[in-house]
Amino acid sequence: MVDNEAPLAGVRIIELAGIGPGPFAGMMLADLGADVITVDRPGGNPWAEGGHDVMFRSRRSIAVDLKNPGGAEVVKELCRDADGIIDTYRPGVAERLGIGPQDCLVVNPRLVYGRVTGWGQDGPMASLPGHDINYIALTGALHAIGRRGGPPTAPLNLVGDFGGGGMLMAFGMLAGILSARATGTGRVVDAAMIDGASALMAMFHALRGKGDFSADRGTHLLDSGAFFYDVYLTRDGQWVSIGAIETQFWHELCDILDLPDDMRRNQFDETRWEEFRTVLAGRIAMHDRAELDEMFDGRNTCYAPVLSLSEVADHPHNAARKTLIEVDGVQQAAPAPRFDGAPPTTPRPQRKPGQDSRDVLIEAGYSVADIDQLIESGAVSSL
Repeated sequence: MVDNEAPLAGVRIIELAGIGPGPFAGMMLADLGADVITVDRPGGNPWAEGGHDVMFRSRRSIAVDLKNPGGAEVVKELCRDADGIIDTYRPGVAERLGIGPQDCLVVNPRLVYGRVTGWGQDGPMASLPGHDINYIALTGALHAIGRRGGPPTAPLNLVGDFGGGGMLMAFGMLAGILSARATGTGRVVDAAMIDGASALMAMFHALRGKGDFSADRGTHLLDSGAFFYDVYLTRDGQWVSIGAIETQFWHELCDILDLPDDMRRNQFDETRWEEFRTVLAGRIAMHDRAELDEMFDGRNTCYAPVLSLSEVADHPHNAARKTLIEVDGVQQAAPAPRFDGAPPTTPRPQRKPGQDSRDVLIEAGYSVADIDQLIESGAVSSL
C-alpha cells in the first residue's frame, strides 16, 4: 500500500477523522510513506469537505459508527498492530467513546496515542471550543502580526492549525514512535496549538527579552516596519516582495533600481525608514511586475513577485522543482520534505468514507462472516 523506499514505509497510523490539524498531520505522515488508515464516520464528515480532500490524500478509509458499541471495539482492534493513533477530539470525548489512551494502550502497549487540540489536554480552557484565530490570540502571535496603526491580521489558519498544530502533531508522533521502538512502551502526545504557536514565536520571545521587540505592530525588522522588508505595488497593480536585509543584498538592489546613495548608506537609520519607503515605493511603481522580474532575475537581492495561487505552478523555479502537482485534476503541494532530491511518494486522491472498510478489516484478522455482522449491526459501513 505504500512505497517501500519512502522514509516511513512500514509505519501504520490510525487516524480518527477530524478537521484542520489532524488531517494535515495525517497527510504529512502519509506523504512520507506511512500507511494511514482514516476512521471516518458513516456518510463522512460534512465539515471535512472542501479543502480537506487534499489533506485526506494517500490513505485508506474505514467508516465506523463510534457510538455503536461494536465501533469502539473495531478501532481498538485496528490499534493492535498500529504504531500510532491520531485523536482530534476535545479532551474526554475519546474516553467517553471507549477509545481513549487507556483503552487503546491495553490492546497495544507500544502504541503512540497522539492528541491534537487547540487548548491542550489540561488547563481551565481545555474543554472549551475554539479556532485557529483564538489559539494564536492567546500566544501573542496574532497581536504581533499586522501593519503599523492597524489591527492584528489573521494569517489564514497557517500558524495555529497547520504550523502549530498539524505539523507539531506529526513531529510528536514520530518522536513518540522512536521512543516506543527503543523502550517498548507507548506514549501519549499532547499536541496543543497554543503550545505549537508559542514555539513558533521563540525568536520573538528572545528579541523581547533583549528589549528589541516592542508591542507596536509594523515597527520591526520582519513585520513590514523596515522599508527594505516589505511588499510594494507595481505599475500594473501587482505586488512584489523585497527582503534585502543584509548589506550586500541591499547594495545590489540599490544598484538595480538606481536608488540614491543616501539610502544606500543609511539603510538602518530607523528615523528615515518612512522617508525611504516612499522613495522605494515610487521607484518600484515605475515598472510592471514582469519588468521587475526580469531586472532582478538571478540577482542577489532577496526579491520575489507576490504570486496568486493560480500563478504559483507556472513560476520557473516552482516548475523546475515540481513544487506543485496535480492529483485527480486538483492542483496541490507536492509531498515535503524531500529525500535525496525528490518527493518521497506520489499522492493518491482521497477515498470515500468506508471505501476500504472490508480490506482494512480483513488485514486486521476479521473473517468475512465477522465483517458482514459488523456491517449488519451498523458498527461499520462499507461501499
